[in-house]
Amino acid sequence: GIKPIIGVETYVAKEGRHNKRPRIDDHPYHMVLLARNKQGYQNLIKLITIAHLEGFYYKPRIDIELLREYGEGLIGLSACLQGHIPQLILARETAAATKAIQMYQEIFGAENYYLELQSHPRIAEQAVVNEGIIALAKDLRVPLVATNDVHYLDVKDAEAQDILLCIQTKKHISDTNRMSYTGENFSFRSENEMVEAFSEIPEAIENTKKIADACSLELDFHKMLLPYFHVPDQKTPDEYLRELCEHGIQNRYGDAQITTEIQKRLEYELSVIQRMGFSDYFLIVQDVVNWAKGNGIVVGPGRGSAAGSLVAYLLNITNIDPLKYNLMFERFLNPDRVSMPDIDLDFADTRRDEVIRYVENKYGKEHVAQIITFGTMAARAAVRDVGRVLGLPYIYCDRVAKLIPMFTTLEKALDTVPELKEIYENDPDGQKLLESAKRLEGVARHSSTHACGVVITKLPLTQYTPLQYAAQGDETIVTQYSLHPIEELGLLKMDFLGLKNLTILENTLEIIKKARGIEINIDDIPLDDAKAFRLLQEGKTIGVFQLESRGMQRYLIQLKPTELEDIIAMVALFRPGPMDLIPQFVAGKQGLKRPTYLHPKLQPILEGCWKKDSFSTYRAT
Repeated sequence: GIKPIIGVETYVAKEGRHNKRPRIDDHPYHMVLLARNKQGYQNLIKLITIAHLEGFYYKPRIDIELLREYGEGLIGLSACLQGHIPQLILARETAAATKAIQMYQEIFGAENYYLELQSHPRIAEQAVVNEGIIALAKDLRVPLVATNDVHYLDVKDAEAQDILLCIQTKKHISDTNRMSYTGENFSFRSENEMVEAFSEIPEAIENTKKIADACSLELDFHKMLLPYFHVPDQKTPDEYLRELCEHGIQNRYGDAQITTEIQKRLEYELSVIQRMGFSDYFLIVQDVVNWAKGNGIVVGPGRGSAAGSLVAYLLNITNIDPLKYNLMFERFLNPDRVSMPDIDLDFADTRRDEVIRYVENKYGKEHVAQIITFGTMAARAAVRDVGRVLGLPYIYCDRVAKLIPMFTTLEKALDTVPELKEIYENDPDGQKLLESAKRLEGVARHSSTHACGVVITKLPLTQYTPLQYAAQGDETIVTQYSLHPIEELGLLKMDFLGLKNLTILENTLEIIKKARGIEINIDDIPLDDAKAFRLLQEGKTIGVFQLESRGMQRYLIQLKPTELEDIIAMVALFRPGPMDLIPQFVAGKQGLKRPTYLHPKLQPILEGCWKKDSFSTYRAT
């Protein structure tokens, strides 16, 4: 298999990371840092975090002070022509270069610092630097290593990378005064190419293997790393969860209505939760939800598979009785599929930040952050951006872009849209435009903050992930690892989604209270109110979450819903795929068609859901 080596090409501030003077501190040195072990990996995370949060000036920068503090477990390489040692060689400051090399050897250890050689025959400075590097290595007994300044994968990607640089720097391909890597090979070269390029210095190739062997970092994946939740009275998390559920069962049902079925379901769910080690998770989630509700923040009643959990209902996390609606717990938590539970929490959008501040105060700011997300170039945007760089007329590029169906790749569009294929095959400008756009489609274009993801960690965040500010001028702290890597590392990711509709509800309750002196608890509003269903039957659903589109209004008028299950089924059906079955569903509801079942055992499952011809859908609550 492939052995990953975790590292970074970082920027080192020449006169310290805190200095941010124009034309002095905006050209830092380059340096390559590789993690030898777990200690090195965690130091790498800390260095990258500080570079962004403290040292950022045009670029994230570290400095020598930080390298001295966090150099343990790292291998240092002298980097490309923009590295510290190469720059001193080009300035003919041999004594200073000697002193700098000795400093880096002291920081990393003599055996963990290497001088880089690169092969770029068309760059005159590279030959000067290589000659100086070899001489210094011989005099100071510093190991050499052959490296490759890689900016794209294949030689044929050079033009696409040049276009991408123009997009990033807002330049045209025809501009002469711009950044460009054309004229030299900056692709990922093969082993044979590298061996040939450094045939006269075989030890530089041999040391690449030595470095790879020295890097023995292993990360633990899928190990649950839940934060610590303080449990009162020296109880265990399992004991405290049971205690809260016993209080909840009284509040939800009362003594007279606690049936054997309810008690058995509770015992089953608790046994699964405890066996899988998720008691802390439920305690954390209920704490957040109940704090929000206690502070007048409107919280959604429950969304997704979590609505199938009786424990979640008893803890006040959801307001949906799973037994009443025959919802399955196993869709949420399955003992045969060990994965972190995922409860989506909806809050009034204007008060979502209050919930995040509460979590920060409870677990510590160094343990809580929002999650980064990366925006990529979709097909249409890639065509427009590439067209601008190539200097093609905007009207032309816009027309080509609009031929691509939404959410369709260029590859698929070229196969399915004849007019687009015609342009590709017969118009040289169009062919270059589409070919370049295809190469850049899917490339990360920018970073932003995930709409709802929040990570909470047991140890400080920088034990697991590097951090940065969300954007220039926005001091929100976000992880540099996106959603899926966060989950793969076993960290607790919670979804705090801010919904405008919940804010409308919150504001409405406040207006009623001020105008009429009536305090309404929305949890007490009956779900079978005849007047409410009359509005739904008439399609008067503007402002109603998931029911306000024209298509949904039309189907509600046809359906004439009379119970909540009708709305549940309609929301589940109104999406690509099952949408074609809505007329059958309506016919079943209106008694125009009798339901049939593929097997008699399906009848108790589908009965009462107005499912026709034995089709079924997941019911979204």
